[in-house]
Amino acid sequence: MNRKSLPLAFLATNISTKFHVPPFQWRFFCSPPSPPSTNKLFVGGLSWSVDEKSLTDAFSSFGDVTEVRIVYDKDSGRSRGFGFVIFSNEDDAKCAKDAMDGKALLGRPLRISFALEKACGVPVVVPRFSDIGHLNKH
Repeated sequence: MNRKSLPLAFLATNISTKFHVPPFQWRFFCSPPSPPSTNKLFVGGLSWSVDEKSLTDAFSSFGDVTEVRIVYDKDSGRSRGFGFVIFSNEDDAKCAKDAMDGKALLGRPLRISFALEKACGVPVVVPRFSDIGHLNKH
C-alpha cells in the first residue's frame, strides 16, 4: 500500500465500521478528479437537436474553439444532453462560461462548468446507503 492510499484505507475502514457495511458490499469509485482543465467546458442541458456544428457556432464568438464533442447514447444514437467545448486558451473558455451559463440554446437553458478530467487511481470506498437502512431501526 502506498502513502496516498493509506488515508483512503483508513477512511474505508472507518466508514465500514460506523455503518456496519461488510467489505463485500463496498462500492468502488475512482479517486477524486484532477483539477479542472480551464480551457475545456462541460455543457449540459443540450437539446436533442443540437449537433457539433450548432454548438461550435454558439461558442465560437468567444474565441478559437479547437474541439466540440457531444456525447451520444450507444443504443439509440440520440444525444445524452451534454457535451464538451474545448478552447485554445483559458481566457476564452472563462469568458464563454460566464456569458453562456444559464442562456438558452434551441429552447433549453445551458449548464456550463469547467470540465473535470477522468482520473482513475486509488479507489474511494463509498457505502451503499440502501444497505445501511437497518441502522435507523435501532
